[in-house]
Amino acid sequence: MKKKFFGTDGVRGRVGEYPITPELIMHLGYSAGKVLASADWHLSRDENPGVLIGKDTRISGYLLESALQAGLIAAGVDVYLAGPVPTPAVAYLTRALRLQAGIVISASHNLFEDNGIKFFSSQGNKLADDMECAIEAGLETPLNTMFSAKLGKAKRVQDAAGRYIEFCKSSFPYDLDLRGLKLVVDCAHGACYQIARHVFHELGADVIAIGVQPDGKNINDGYGATAPANLQQAVKDYHADLGIALDGDGDRLVMVDADGCLYDGDQLLYVIVKHRHDQEMLRGGVVGTLMTNLAFEHAMQYMNVPFARAKVGDRYVMEMMLQKGWQFGGENSGHIICLDRHTTGDGIIAALQVLHALRVNQQSLSQAVADVKFYPQILRNVHVARGFDYQSHASIRKVVKDAESALGNYGRVLLRPSGTEPLLRVMVEGEDGDKVRNWVETIAQAVHEAVRG
Repeated sequence: MKKKFFGTDGVRGRVGEYPITPELIMHLGYSAGKVLASADWHLSRDENPGVLIGKDTRISGYLLESALQAGLIAAGVDVYLAGPVPTPAVAYLTRALRLQAGIVISASHNLFEDNGIKFFSSQGNKLADDMECAIEAGLETPLNTMFSAKLGKAKRVQDAAGRYIEFCKSSFPYDLDLRGLKLVVDCAHGACYQIARHVFHELGADVIAIGVQPDGKNINDGYGATAPANLQQAVKDYHADLGIALDGDGDRLVMVDADGCLYDGDQLLYVIVKHRHDQEMLRGGVVGTLMTNLAFEHAMQYMNVPFARAKVGDRYVMEMMLQKGWQFGGENSGHIICLDRHTTGDGIIAALQVLHALRVNQQSLSQAVADVKFYPQILRNVHVARGFDYQSHASIRKVVKDAESALGNYGRVLLRPSGTEPLLRVMVEGEDGDKVRNWVETIAQAVHEAVRG
């Protein structure tokens, strides 16, 4: 079954526009509840399945939480409300509370006008395709409320944030601390605003928190992993050792060093993987994506660590990691997955793994990546008609071939249609930044001309 609503990261869209409407979300909750109720959970006869709901700080979270809650309860599912917590906290708490599923209300790094719904299984993993298909199929059937005696109930989870803080701290070695380290932590006015600073502070760091004043409308707006300029400036203003930026739902990470230099997901994943490799604690290889910097791949080859590329999206990275039995993977956007610490990507836990490596090796962040020259990588989004087949145009194929020949073994060209917008993403990377810039503009112009006909 081809999914209509579920994308790579759940159901997402503009609030008030189909499918992110109260009616559809209530039906989605009901359908999910019916799918969960029909599964074999070995529950007692009088026991309802349980689902945890967490959300970020968007003002629309109140609306969607109520709609989801109503649908789930109508289907005979008990609801556990965690309030504003990061996406990875929902994955953890779902497992810790032995519940049947977890639901996150978030549009991740998007601005507040958008929102979405994503599901976790009882094991803290993204919901399997067959479950998502079953939930979508249920949207075609009427919403019929259970008899009163069979309705679900709702309760608030006590100290959800505190439980998750302790879980994050447990991913850092007990014989290490962060004393003497000054950190600026940017929470994007999002779900980590009352969590992240406490994790790093309780491990000993001196923490300056920014992006921790959510008003329902400012999530990811000028702060966080997708807008790190304020963090870069704050690190310099406070003479901090490092800056840590999370996104609105806490599953992305970028970092900044004392000089204000920015480090993306590829560089941070390299620091973690190299440390595990040096400590002989690396099992298997590493999964990246089509966008992972070529220098990262070359570094893995030098270390004799297997490397594979998945499609763009942390869902696909996770799928390949599980298929291969590997523990580490990530995206240059900042999704970093450490399966030896958590079941899903987690910005706070990934930051702690980077800090672990730096403390043990007594290195700065710049020193930790100094032996790898990450290549300049430039992305251009070119507007095209929906369904535009760039591969059918000889002029585009020729310029791509010319670029690949000019870049040789130390460069790459990637053309990728957007999954959500009428865009063709043109990416070029290589050792020579000027050459990369010239080729990305040349290819983009060729696409423009092919679109105009």
